[in-house]
Amino acid sequence: MSLAVGMITVDTLQPMPLATWWAEALGGRIVQENDGFFVVLSLAEGAPLLAFQQVDDPTPGKNRIHLDLTTDDREAEVERLIAAGATKIADREMPGFGWVTLADPDGNQFCVAGQHEAEVPPTDV
Repeated sequence: MSLAVGMITVDTLQPMPLATWWAEALGGRIVQENDGFFVVLSLAEGAPLLAFQQVDDPTPGKNRIHLDLTTDDREAEVERLIAAGATKIADREMPGFGWVTLADPDGNQFCVAGQHEAEVPPTDV
């Protein structure tokens, strides 16, 4: 038996505005609107689809699953996303790796890290 991630779905009160925001943020395109109830984005070739589903009562509190995004220019992308409506939650760091936690306009948290930030720590022999 083999599984693959086909789609990641986000619950929201208003799928179309949130899907439009993520399409612009990730350079994706809306491929299904389904009368605004279930909006689907296509991202890069071979990437899972990203969908936004209308629900009457989204789960309150911090989301339990989040997207980890990577980029060659973390600072520029974070600034771009904030200008587009994201909210900065915190700068995070651990030895050899840093990232920024943001929230989309609905409050769903996600992380942005540089593609080449992680370094293998030196070992003592």
